[in-house]
Amino acid sequence: MHVGKNRWTRTELEIYILLLCANADSVETPVELRLISSNVDEKSFEKIYNEFWKDSEEERLEKIEDAIAVNDFSHKELIKLKREIREIFFSDHQFSMMERNLDKILNNMLY
Repeated sequence: MHVGKNRWTRTELEIYILLLCANADSVETPVELRLISSNVDEKSFEKIYNEFWKDSEEERLEKIEDAIAVNDFSHKELIKLKREIREIFFSDHQFSMMERNLDKILNNMLY
């Protein structure tokens, strides 16, 4: 990673991506945070959550891009991640323009 020294596990990368999705419309809801944290261990979630809030938007995207480059996702794993991303985006029953834009950016990075 250009920005950070540590490499994330695949789970940590997924947490970071989902936090970015939850924050895409600048409104991170308790429902979104529960969706993310319910599938991972608390220690990993807290570690990545704290790191996420220290990073700028540019750093966030760069870290994700760098981490994707070293984590080979299978087609099945990408489908699962995409489903989780959509679940976060639609948890408030809306798909805002900012969420749509982030969805396109993530699609370009992942595929």
